[in-house]
Order: sequence, then C-alpha cells, then structure tokens
Amino acid sequence: MCTSLCAKRCATVSGGRGRGTGERLDLYSWLRMSLLFSALWGQATPQCPDSCHCAWETATVLCSDAGLREIPEGIPPETVSLHLERNYIRSIPESAFSDLVHLRDLYLSHNRIDSLSSGALRHLGPDLRLLDLSHNQLRQASKEEFGSTRAKTRLYHNPWHCDCTLQELMETLNLEPETVNGIICESSVRGVGEGSRWEDPGSPGEHAGQPLVKLLDSGVNFCSLQRKTTDVAMLVTMFVWFFMVIVYVVYYVRQNQAEARRHLEYLKSLPSPRKTPTETDTLSTGF
Repeated sequence: MCTSLCAKRCATVSGGRGRGTGERLDLYSWLRMSLLFSALWGQATPQCPDSCHCAWETATVLCSDAGLREIPEGIPPETVSLHLERNYIRSIPESAFSDLVHLRDLYLSHNRIDSLSSGALRHLGPDLRLLDLSHNQLRQASKEEFGSTRAKTRLYHNPWHCDCTLQELMETLNLEPETVNGIICESSVRGVGEGSRWEDPGSPGEHAGQPLVKLLDSGVNFCSLQRKTTDVAMLVTMFVWFFMVIVYVVYYVRQNQAEARRHLEYLKSLPSPRKTPTETDTLSTGF
C-alpha cells in the first residue's frame, strides 16, 4: 500500500521536474531568438545621425537648428530630403554627399558656409531638384564645385565678389527665377582705368551693390574686363623689364668707359723708360 503510494508521488515529482526543465528551455530559446531578431532588425533599419530626426516614411532627415558645425556623418543613403539649415556649418567637404544618390532636396541656407571644396556638389545625383545655399558667406564659386547639377539653385544673400568665374557659373546653373535678383555684388573686379589713382585699391569697385543678373543683362562682361586688365598688366610688366634691361646696359657701358679711362690715365701716369749709356753708344756707332 505504502509502496504504491510512494511510487505515485515519485512519478508526480518527476513529471513536474520534466515540465519545469522544458519550460526553462523554451524560455531560453525564445530569448535567444529575440536577441537574434533584434540584431538583424538593427542592421536592416538605417540609423539616424545624432542631433537629427528622421521621418522614414518620407525619407526625410531633419537636422535644422541642431547647432551643427559640419555635415553630420551617417546620413542614410535612402534620404530624399535633407534639411541642414540654420546651423553653424562653414564648409562642405568633397565627399559630404557622395552616398546620397536618391537626394532630391538639399537645404543648406542660414549657415556660415564660406567655401566649397572642389567638386563638393559634383556627387549629387541627377534626381536633385532643389539646392538652397542662400543666406551664407560665399564670396566665390566656380563650375567645378557645382559639377553638372541641373537642380533649381538658390544663391541669394551671399557677399559675392563678381568676376569672370562667377559670371561663368551663373550662366551654367539653373537659378531660381524668384530669387535671382537677390544675388548682389558686394565687390567686383576692377576694369581698366576704373577709379582715380587716389582711390583705395581695396575698394568694392564700380558695380558693388548691384544685382549680378541686371549687370549681365545691361552688357557688363566681367570676363572681358578681366582679360583687359590682364593684358594691361602684362604690357606694364614687359615695359618695366625692358626699361630695367636698358638701364642695366647703359650702366654697364658707362662703367666700362669709366674703367677704360682710369686704366688709360694710369698708363699715362707711369714714367717713360730711359735709355741706358750702352744703348746710346751702340746707336752712335751704328750711325
């Protein structure tokens, strides 16, 4: 009687232990699968850069008013719209946007950008529709820095120095018509004979404060002014060198003449050779 009762109790305890072990194994497997799934999900889901907010449903990265001093790293390659306005960015490195092949809108206004690396915007894809560089500190820019982009471009409210390089860039870009009159020449290249000789050479120039597009429409050609200035500078340089050569030749000739006169005077100052008595007797006997 006791033996059968003990056997039943032992079977009950053994079954409970088996079930407990199986539950622990199931829990362990579930935790392991959860960690693996989380790791895979983290790799598949793009990470948002620090100080930025990412709207994955619209592929928009918002980094406005984030106190950034440079282009953030780790921008998702799938980004379509990138907002970097109202920061403290000063320059754009060459490879800043090389991975953003799907980018359509790039907002860089209200920063402190004063320089663009060579080819900084060349890597932007053909899908780019808007490039906003307004309200910055750009003074000079060239076609090489923008590449072949055909995006609608905003360049107003920058302290531009109007010269041939900027003129060629304006003729290449697809400028936004509504803001093109805001591209003002803060300074300009000086033409031949421009200003008086008492005028400060560092003055802004004749076209300072005027819209670049209106100047070009009125017939101003900064490339022609620059070429004329270069030609005049070359002529002046050649004249100065020619004058220096003439002065050197004249100096050399006069110096040689002075040396020749001194040498002649020295020879004249030497005592003439006197005849010895033997020579005199020989000459007398000969006659």
